[in-house]
Amino acid sequence: MLVESPVVPTGQGSTMRILVTGGAGFVGSHLCERLLAEGHEVICVDNLSTGRLQNVAGLLDHPSFTYLAHDVVEPLPPLPRLDRIYHLASPASPPAYQRNPIATLRVNSEGTRHVLELAAVHDASFLYASTSEVYGDPLEHPQCEEYRGNVSTVGPRSMYDEAKRCGEALTIAYAREHEVETRIVRIFNTYGPRMDPNDGRVVSNFIVQALRGTPLTVYGAGSQTRSFQYVDDLIDGMIRLMESAHCGPVNIGNPSEYTILQFAQLIRELTATAAPIEFLPLPADDPKQRRPDITLAQTVLGWEPRVSVRAGLAATIAYFKEELGADLVAANGHHRNYSLPAHMIGRRDVIQSTVN
Repeated sequence: MLVESPVVPTGQGSTMRILVTGGAGFVGSHLCERLLAEGHEVICVDNLSTGRLQNVAGLLDHPSFTYLAHDVVEPLPPLPRLDRIYHLASPASPPAYQRNPIATLRVNSEGTRHVLELAAVHDASFLYASTSEVYGDPLEHPQCEEYRGNVSTVGPRSMYDEAKRCGEALTIAYAREHEVETRIVRIFNTYGPRMDPNDGRVVSNFIVQALRGTPLTVYGAGSQTRSFQYVDDLIDGMIRLMESAHCGPVNIGNPSEYTILQFAQLIRELTATAAPIEFLPLPADDPKQRRPDITLAQTVLGWEPRVSVRAGLAATIAYFKEELGADLVAANGHHRNYSLPAHMIGRRDVIQSTVN
């Protein structure tokens, strides 16, 4: 059953019950862990379409943690009274959302509406996890929150870019029409432990390729730029935004900018690999520049990234060495199967019977 934690979280006056959709994902699992450490009750919702149960395996026995297997595209079951909702559910890597274009559009439209309805019923504060992809292939650099973007509605990334823009619009509509207390965070490239080695993102691709001694694949000439933030910095920014009086959108990212070729060379250095760099054709609609203007986050949240790229990559490389070395990723790319402990299997029924 759900258990109230006796711990008073740092900086808060009372324990809160918090719903995290997409909570078994890379970012979501770190958020769940942080919220539990602050003394809150956490309900993690995930259908494991891109999330991994192993990401929250260490939390399943925590008395204040509940895992609910559910797709938020469908209405959620009855839940106990909620104080906060972090809506992270969505494929986030290009291979994942391009494999699941309709699901990506639905979870950010229908799914977002369902979770916003829940926030309205519970009078809970709601944070929508948007993305720097709403800026598209930007004509303004760096990107500030007022920039409206350069996005194709029919391009190969449109299912994600436009889905997130729709999610932002829904969030604002519920704030205006139903007076839901909402927040919007625009997340820039994030990396760290628990990334899926096969998710196709640039950080995981380069590190896994380097550790396996295979060529690091760089698209185009590698002159396109990205900015990379460590996951702990992102989590800190999201929580600060949720607990602030600012509705957003707010950019959360590291303004340190690298060309993709520079980044590949840095990974080669940090992994001490002799693997070569292989150049492949540039995909369509690949943004040429990506760097956040974080002036607003610094001003209204007192936030800026603390973890250097080198330090964050060192921790991430150590994670991937353990992940690959422990044979958690088989040679054919499939993950070891994880199942819920026996005492967790009925947790959805427990949730339905503890509405207050």
